[in-house]
Amino acid sequence: MKLIAGLGNPGIQYAQTRHNAGFRAVDILAERAGWTWTSSRERALVAQGVSGGEKLVLVKPQTYMNDSGVAVGALMRFYKLSLSDLLVICDDLDLPVGRVRLRERGSAGGQHGMESIIAHLGSNDFARLRIGIGRPADPRHAIIDHVLGIPPSEERGVLSEAEARAADAALVWALEGPQAVMNRFNADPAAPRKKKNPPPETSGETAAE
Repeated sequence: MKLIAGLGNPGIQYAQTRHNAGFRAVDILAERAGWTWTSSRERALVAQGVSGGEKLVLVKPQTYMNDSGVAVGALMRFYKLSLSDLLVICDDLDLPVGRVRLRERGSAGGQHGMESIIAHLGSNDFARLRIGIGRPADPRHAIIDHVLGIPPSEERGVLSEAEARAADAALVWALEGPQAVMNRFNADPAAPRKKKNPPPETSGETAAE
């Protein structure tokens, strides 16, 4: 069994904000699988089923971002899961908009939902999938206004594509492991791919000297 927690804030007023990228990624997973969200006593919305032979539990904490660990910690204990069974999907200010990056462990990096989960689990030894939302173009613009803001249409399109890739990456993590995700998804999708040199042409004949 694997638990995939997408982070965000409950409420329609937050639904399209940058900070809810994690919610939207697990929404995509649930929609693709045809799974229904239900309320749990652990203060979270849960959708679950089997994919590729693996039982998956998708989670959207309803405790607001800064207390995400309350719900995630309770569900980890309820299902008796180890840290290697957990993936957290969240937004990241320090990644360019549209980038997706998996790390197997590490610090919260200033993400308050991640800080809460680390505190409630007593460890940072779990996988996290970050979706880049970038920092404000104007450094005078408050961070809180940026993360709780709704991006303009062009940025919204880039972010939507990243959320869909994050959903793809989360499924790969569950079925194939973290290394497969890092190999396929951590690179910048907009970067030009290095072309392999074509093999030299041969005619089957030896050139005359």
